[in-house]
Amino acid sequence: MAHLTTWPDGDPGRVLRDTDRPDEILAALTSIGVRFEQWATVELSPGAGQDAVLAAYREHVDKVVAEQGFVLVDVAALHPTGAPDWAATAAAARAKFLAEHTHADAEVRFFADGAGIFYLHIGDEVHAVLCEAGDLLSVPASTTHWFDMGADPSFTAIRFFHDPDGWVGDFTGSDIASRFPDFDALHTVATAFR
Repeated sequence: MAHLTTWPDGDPGRVLRDTDRPDEILAALTSIGVRFEQWATVELSPGAGQDAVLAAYREHVDKVVAEQGFVLVDVAALHPTGAPDWAATAAAARAKFLAEHTHADAEVRFFADGAGIFYLHIGDEVHAVLCEAGDLLSVPASTTHWFDMGADPSFTAIRFFHDPDGWVGDFTGSDIASRFPDFDALHTVATAFR
């Protein structure tokens, strides 16, 4: 279940909005030009590969591709492995996306499993969108944002690209991400009373 928290960009201690109601999340995100949908989830086998994930959501994927003209669709998955190097792998993956950046392309993700938070820095506000299984989020091109998968990431996401090179970030150099509650803090609060 998605969750949305909004703060003024200069005051992460003052919450302007905090909701897990899909209708409120949809209205708030639509008002800032962000597409949000919830799709019925499909049970996937543990360790399901890219082909299986894409096949499970083929109808939805084809619709999004047809609507928006994407040329590359892939699956990003990161789940605890128990391997000795897991912590280092997870930390490196998290660090790549944790700094504020933009893209020339829209950033469109569907979470088939697990969770992650997109922090959208739009105008003078930061909107943290916790996405979980069944959530599709489309962040418009040139939107300043960052992504946090948490200290112990576990997710499978379908990614859509107009650029055949895939993910290309332009980093702002701002340290704003370090001033806001991270995935682990927000996810714990958002899921505590479910």
